[in-house]
Amino acid sequence: MAGETSITVVGNLTGDPELRFLTNGTAMAKFTVASTPRTLDRESGQWKDGEPLFLNCTAWRDLAENVAGSLTRGTRVVVHGRLRLSRWETAEGEKRQQHALDVDEVGPSLRFAQAKVSRTTRAKGGDGFTPNDAPDDVWNTAVPADAATASAGF
Repeated sequence: MAGETSITVVGNLTGDPELRFLTNGTAMAKFTVASTPRTLDRESGQWKDGEPLFLNCTAWRDLAENVAGSLTRGTRVVVHGRLRLSRWETAEGEKRQQHALDVDEVGPSLRFAQAKVSRTTRAKGGDGFTPNDAPDDVWNTAVPADAATASAGF
């Protein structure tokens, strides 16, 4: 959407992603990324850590399931998404706020590691969006739509 703040954060997962399912069956994964800036102190020649940033992240649907099945605590990740600000008031009347990230993309950082990528299969045939007869399409696992759906023009 226009006007939303998109950011990319590189850091380490502080724990294993927590996969949950909403009552309607939608998958949601919550995880926290810790990112600590490092600067070189020219006088001492030593690297010094800055203030760490802990960012709560939420991934949805297929992305959530892939995150939970692929990433674990300590994994260095690259996360891209939309920054959200939540504001609330505690029972004692204190006003609080917290930034979080609605994740659009996430993957392991390959700066200090290697990864083997395997694609997931899609099975959405008959949904009106996946063609039933796409030749040489390795992603195509569509099945023909039923006669009622076909005659309704969908």
